Amino acid sequence: MSRRLRRLWAVARRQWRRSLQFRVVGITLSLSAALVLAFSYTVASLISNSVLEGKLDQSKLMIDSGSSYAMRELAGFTQPDDPGLPPSVKNVVTQLYGSINNQRAEVVMLRRSGPLAASWPPTRDKDVMNNPQVSGLRSLVVGSKGGTYQQIATLNIGDGTQKYLVMGTPVAVGSVPIELYYVIPLDNEDELVRFTGAVVTGTGIALVALLALIAAMMTRLVVTPVRVAARTAQRLSAGLLDQRMVVRGEDDLARLAAAFNQMAANLQRQIVRLEEMSRLQRRFTSDVSHELRTPLTTVRMAADLLFASRDEFDPASARSAELLQAELDRFEGLLTDLLEISRFDAGFAALDAEPTDLVPVVRRVTDQLQSLAERCKVELKVVVPEGDVIAEVDPRRVERVLRNLVGNAVEHGEGKPVVVTLAADSSAVAVTVRDHGVGLKPGEEKLVFNRFWRADPSRARQTGGTGLGLSISLEDARLHGGWLEAWGAAGKGAQFRLTLPARSGDRLVSSPLRLVPDDARADEAALIGETP
Repeated sequence: MSRRLRRLWAVARRQWRRSLQFRVVGITLSLSAALVLAFSYTVASLISNSVLEGKLDQSKLMIDSGSSYAMRELAGFTQPDDPGLPPSVKNVVTQLYGSINNQRAEVVMLRRSGPLAASWPPTRDKDVMNNPQVSGLRSLVVGSKGGTYQQIATLNIGDGTQKYLVMGTPVAVGSVPIELYYVIPLDNEDELVRFTGAVVTGTGIALVALLALIAAMMTRLVVTPVRVAARTAQRLSAGLLDQRMVVRGEDDLARLAAAFNQMAANLQRQIVRLEEMSRLQRRFTSDVSHELRTPLTTVRMAADLLFASRDEFDPASARSAELLQAELDRFEGLLTDLLEISRFDAGFAALDAEPTDLVPVVRRVTDQLQSLAERCKVELKVVVPEGDVIAEVDPRRVERVLRNLVGNAVEHGEGKPVVVTLAADSSAVAVTVRDHGVGLKPGEEKLVFNRFWRADPSRARQTGGTGLGLSISLEDARLHGGWLEAWGAAGKGAQFRLTLPARSGDRLVSSPLRLVPDDARADEAALIGETP
């Protein structure tokens, strides 16, 4: 049972968080139930008090009249042992009972000392006035010299237990101390109060249900267009730019729908315009790249010929041939990168994954860049596991990524060592490239992967990069389903981490290597006085 209650509670909480209509109806139901409960209690109390006060006033008049009648009938008796007193008292009780329009009532006359004087009907309980619930009332009557006293008590008389109104008053009959009591059932009043309570409760429940229904209907009128707008917005975000809301009427919701449709139309026009511009840009990049291939090939042939014959030229011409060769290399690299970017933009890039040992790949990249490292006076360190590190990757793309990362680290290393680390676990392989150069400012770890972005555009470069290397590397990593991330701090260097799934098509959840290097973590811990 508790499990079912917890499940229902969880469902109610979820609906409370997700459904505006459920919240509005729930709040309306709670507030209206509290209001109706207070109103019903007030009405029932007023009706009960009114019925009881009416019964008390009627009974008081009746006992006052009975007391006067008893005093007149018994006025001639002055002695308590008068033999005519008991028959007269019995006659008085019988007459008083006849004046009560309730057969279940009882009239009792008692002496203040001695046996019972008289009671009618005679078949009822003769010890009713000795009941502990009304003993206090009799004490008040006995100790008084006049006045009427009443008490509501639950007594077992006749057929069963129910509420009675017991009223008592002393009767002055010469020297004879006599008490007169009326025991009047309140069954009709109780039934009226219960019926009134049932009517008020039923009316309150019906009113609460009606208010909840009205709240649900009114909320639905408002929530339905909002839900339609939410579904339409979801379809728009999914690329269905032709989705629109139906406009009905001229009220606020209709104006909302019209404004939403206008926004969607403007958004569609802007997206179509941007897509067209992007398509034209990709087309332009691709066409220019391809068109420049032919003249570049011709110029390359001529430049190679001049470069091969530069020893026969005068020094100025030889230097010009060398500069021409270097700039042509840079120009050819730029065209190659532009072609690669155009393939990614057009969605034509394909992954040719195969099981590859990454240890030789890492060593081959560092060997290729050793000459650059020597020119920059940077020491290249390689940390790889013992044995093979096999992963299903495209070796050409991975080698290009590592070449870009290591080349950038050497150029920005400021003559300090660059460490390339390879690690693997059961689900992923990772390579980090750590340099201790100028580093990155806060926020630049995201910008470094933007096209043509450079931290210091005026900085002299050894290889004359195009600004597209890290962008292409990021696309290569995504094509593998992997991550390419950067960390850096000003003056403390930077670290780039490439993480690839060990099996092609698997989803990455973690990396074998940390993005923040251990030495940087130690420095941060030292600053705040903690153990790294």
